[in-house]
Amino acid sequence: MTANSIAADIVVMGGGVVGSATAYFIKHLNPASVVTVVEPDPTYEYASSTLSSGGCRVQFTAPENIDMSLYSIDFIKTFPDRMRTAHHEAHVDWVEGGYLFIVPAEVADQLERNVQHQVARGAVVDLLDQKALKETFPAMHVDDLALGAHSPHDGWCDPNGLLWGFRHKAEALGAVYLGSKVVGADVGASRIRSIQLQDGTRIRADAYVNATGAWSGEVARLFGMHLPISPMRRFEHYFTAGSAIGPLPYVKDLARLAFRSEGPGYSGGLVDGSETRGFNFDVDHGYFERTVWPALAHRFPAFEATRCHRTWAGLYEVNELDGNPVIGAWNTRLPDLYTVAGFSGHGMMHAPAAAMAVAELITYGEYRTLDLSRLGYERVERSAPYPELGIL
Repeated sequence: MTANSIAADIVVMGGGVVGSATAYFIKHLNPASVVTVVEPDPTYEYASSTLSSGGCRVQFTAPENIDMSLYSIDFIKTFPDRMRTAHHEAHVDWVEGGYLFIVPAEVADQLERNVQHQVARGAVVDLLDQKALKETFPAMHVDDLALGAHSPHDGWCDPNGLLWGFRHKAEALGAVYLGSKVVGADVGASRIRSIQLQDGTRIRADAYVNATGAWSGEVARLFGMHLPISPMRRFEHYFTAGSAIGPLPYVKDLARLAFRSEGPGYSGGLVDGSETRGFNFDVDHGYFERTVWPALAHRFPAFEATRCHRTWAGLYEVNELDGNPVIGAWNTRLPDLYTVAGFSGHGMMHAPAAAMAVAELITYGEYRTLDLSRLGYERVERSAPYPELGIL
């Protein structure tokens, strides 16, 4: 090997929360493996997870998503004990504040069916009719609502703590992080010969993992792979109410209004799914007043007088095919290329489960804890969406 050439067993491209979790689980399952993580942004200034609200919930309809949530929430709740190292604590500040999905009458039957799926897989979710919604959340305007689904054991955590906890643990187990960017790949007929980094380094490995989040579509193209994942800007806001509302769970509705309690105020926003795709981190400081505030004031009249203290922009890694992640190997072309990306806003909450699963796939050649085969790349090749029917 030359001075600018490195050999590894597994290269994880992307050292954010999903990539660092993947590195950790690979080292956990196979301590002797040589794991190299390539991360171009060591400050994580633009990492999607650190710019998120940290929500974790079981309210999905795809069995894989429900199972990943159950696994991940349990993992996050015990994260400080699992991930502590000799030199670093692993605080994630878990808050079991619950989630509340609210819907009008025309989709109440669908929400009820969703809850049946969730409960059947071991989740705790309670249905609240209009009267129960008002009694439980008296500050809420409920006249246009028919049903709510409340999952009391869901909540939120500090995404920055989660990311650094995984990274510190992965490094403590021997994973090596390189501060560079993947810019090229030498691809053979059925295997990857090497990847090239921006600093000129080449890395040869037995397996390559694309965990680059919003950048995963661009990285996939280096290998000749079409991955329909696009970056989409979304805003997060911290705001306070003009009069007392009290602590709230993570509230979500069909218009994609989503917010939760945060200290004396609230954190959240309203995602515009029609936002132009691209790597845009510019903040539209009028968005809260134009779009978020009217939705908040309608649902909770106390927000008629509200103050937005801070707005920041982050990226969703949107899978344009169906909104679900792509997890697994490219079995028909490059079986040594693995993808774990395209979570469409759910990457942080599903990082423990998805990373564990792809680590099992690399280590054992099969899923052992959670079967995520339906989330594989094959559905992209067939143009066969596997959609999530819950509120996104």
